Amino acid sequence: MLQQVGEQPGHAHHRKPSAVRAFLGSVVAIVVTLLVVALLGGVLVVLDPRSTSADTTVGGSYSVPSSGPGRYGSGTLGPWQKLIHRISPEDQIREVLAFDGVFMFGDSIAVQDSAALERLLADRTGDSIAFHDWSGQSASAAVDALEEWSRSYGLPRRIVMAAGTNDIFDPPAFAAQVERALRIAGPDRTVYWVNVYVSRTKQPAAVREADLANSAWINQQLQDAAFRHPNLRIIDWSGFLTSQPSRPAQYLRDGVHTSQPIGGAARNELIADAVRNR
Repeated sequence: MLQQVGEQPGHAHHRKPSAVRAFLGSVVAIVVTLLVVALLGGVLVVLDPRSTSADTTVGGSYSVPSSGPGRYGSGTLGPWQKLIHRISPEDQIREVLAFDGVFMFGDSIAVQDSAALERLLADRTGDSIAFHDWSGQSASAAVDALEEWSRSYGLPRRIVMAAGTNDIFDPPAFAAQVERALRIAGPDRTVYWVNVYVSRTKQPAAVREADLANSAWINQQLQDAAFRHPNLRIIDWSGFLTSQPSRPAQYLRDGVHTSQPIGGAARNELIADAVRNR
């Protein structure tokens, strides 16, 4: 009996380190669990980078590559599918449609200017807008997007087409795309089409002259279509530029894309005024 009583303190002494180790083990397990959860959360964010705003912009160049003189003097349109673009997510598209806002389909100028246009419309008219803007795309690709949205979501009463700049490389193909867009929109919707001014300042004089001639060719096709379709309204960006005392230089940074902020603001004002005065 005396021997048993004498051994008890020794047993208590051995239990204390075991309790400490158990406590420390629990702390380590909790820390490891938290780290694993945080890591999994980060992986899920990387795997699912969905956006809830129109600022879904892919990095890259605004300028479409071109080569040679081409058939019409401006060159040949190069690959554009990997250039910078800005496309509204589905929830925004549906919200704009529900509130009878505006759909816009454009090229690199629209990619650059559309965020400011969105703010301007909200402040000026209260209208919301959804975008499908892609640098380098021709009118054909923009109308493809219009057709896709029409099939997937339906269309609001106002549609802005800000494409045609890249059709200077093949002007004869443009008229059919205008007709196609109006057929998709139908006679009860208004299509606002921003006309074209291109004279690329870094190109030789002969190419700049071809750019201007091809721009005028595209704009004439728009005018001809407007005579046939009363629901087609032309936003005269080209006329605005050529009527300015300083000519286009103050409003264009490279003979195509708007200068910031003055050129972008001027173009957006024309668009906002047009859709407001429907």
